[in-house]
Amino acid sequence: MPESKPSVLFVCVHNAGRSQMGAAFLTHLGGDRVEVRSAGSAPAEAVNPAVVAAMCEVGIGLSAQTPKLLTAEAVQASDVVITMGCGDACPVFPGKQYLDWKLADPAGQGIEAVRPIRDEIEQRVRNLLAELDIRTGT
Repeated sequence: MPESKPSVLFVCVHNAGRSQMGAAFLTHLGGDRVEVRSAGSAPAEAVNPAVVAAMCEVGIGLSAQTPKLLTAEAVQASDVVITMGCGDACPVFPGKQYLDWKLADPAGQGIEAVRPIRDEIEQRVRNLLAELDIRTGT
């Protein structure tokens, strides 16, 4: 058992879709065994309503979440940084593990387009938990 729990930061441009779903799945599946953050290089005013609806379908509420601005401190405090289309806007620090997940952007999409993105993010989060050797609650 590691002495400290791993910390994961999900980053996308608006912190309104992909990174919110990633953080929500990791929190849901990893529980208190992992520290989870999400942020955006240019955060939106609110989480994408289609993303909120798609996550609600799988029993995870996002309506209380708000997009947050990406800070260098958040990156420095994280062991794993997962980028989802933020390109060069993500600061890079030595000693961090960076993963770039190429995913469709749910911005402006209806719930039908968001569902497959949600399902792919869930699968990637489950794989990440396995890589981090964290047992899931479900």
